[in-house]
Amino acid sequence: MKKNRARTVRTLICGAVLGLVAMASLSTVSQAATGSIRVEFTKAGFIVGVGEGRGILTFRGRHYPFRVSGMSFGATIGASTNRLVGRALNMRAPGDLAGTYSAIGAGGALAGGAGGAQLQNATGVILQLQGVKVGVELSAAVGAIEITMQ
Repeated sequence: MKKNRARTVRTLICGAVLGLVAMASLSTVSQAATGSIRVEFTKAGFIVGVGEGRGILTFRGRHYPFRVSGMSFGATIGASTNRLVGRALNMRAPGDLAGTYSAIGAGGALAGGAGGAQLQNATGVILQLQGVKVGVELSAAVGAIEITMQ
């Protein structure tokens, strides 16, 4: 009888702990919000591409400027300016946008083109971007993009 009682108590404790963990994870998800993003990024390169730009995050009715810098390595030749708009998902605070985003991709532009990207940083922020590319560029490269808040 003591073994059954101990097993019942352990089962109730485990159930309570699992319930608390589930409630905590639900509250974390519900606190995440979405921001809108505007970025202008200029890139040039031959084999190694480098670029930089600026952007604005609009989050909970306020505007936050940021800088973008990046480097890519692979088959890159030319120069282009990208004007992108989109969403920043899983945001809890404006500073969550900062960080390193990895990118693997291919693309090109001859005077103009369109494209999009989805990137994620270590804090779980996902950028969904789309827009236009102006210039002459051909690339198939691996790179990283660094965003810093101003």
